[in-house]
Amino acid sequence: MAAPTSARIAGAALLALALLYAAWFHADRHAVAALLVFALPPLLLAVPAWRGGRRSAFWGGVFALGWFSHGVMVAWTRPGEALFAWLAIVLSLVVIATVSWPGLQARFGRRRG
Repeated sequence: MAAPTSARIAGAALLALALLYAAWFHADRHAVAALLVFALPPLLLAVPAWRGGRRSAFWGGVFALGWFSHGVMVAWTRPGEALFAWLAIVLSLVVIATVSWPGLQARFGRRRG
């Protein structure tokens, strides 16, 4: 059985977040630490989420709340990094929305029968 579309979108957004953070912190003086904290988690969660894994989608959503908060903080305090921050905000919101969609659909969807 194929993974739902929301799982595919969440996996793609997690992979995009990992690539974004790798590009963002590649020249940082603490690049290894930044990549371990920011790029590795979404990279590790991307493939299982793409395949429809519920645990990876849950943890992707939980971590995305932190990535969202970090993006908002950087967007407001460091104008030179605002583009990276806004991209992180948008991708985090995509992850949160797509991993929440099945639950929202089950809770608020029409009852059939």
